[in-house]
Amino acid sequence: MRTRTSEPKHTFSIYLPNYLYKKVVDKAGRGNIGTFIREVLEEKLITEEQNQKEQLRQQLIKGYQVQAKNKKLQKESRAMEEVQFEDLENE
Repeated sequence: MRTRTSEPKHTFSIYLPNYLYKKVVDKAGRGNIGTFIREVLEEKLITEEQNQKEQLRQQLIKGYQVQAKNKKLQKESRAMEEVQFEDLENE
């Protein structure tokens, strides 16, 4: 006996303009519309997530570059490092 575990599923209705519905049917075939729409949504959501991660990465890089160019921050950072090294030597 085979047991099959599956994710809970939700059914919903969407309304598409005729031109878009025809494109979906042409692309997926009548019996495969649900699968096709699920795959398109998954691809879109994954792509969006990747784009958001890349945007965050670019913002972090830009922030680090700004900090690296900031002379006042560099000076404060060197001062903190010197204090930390002195603390280590005194232990």
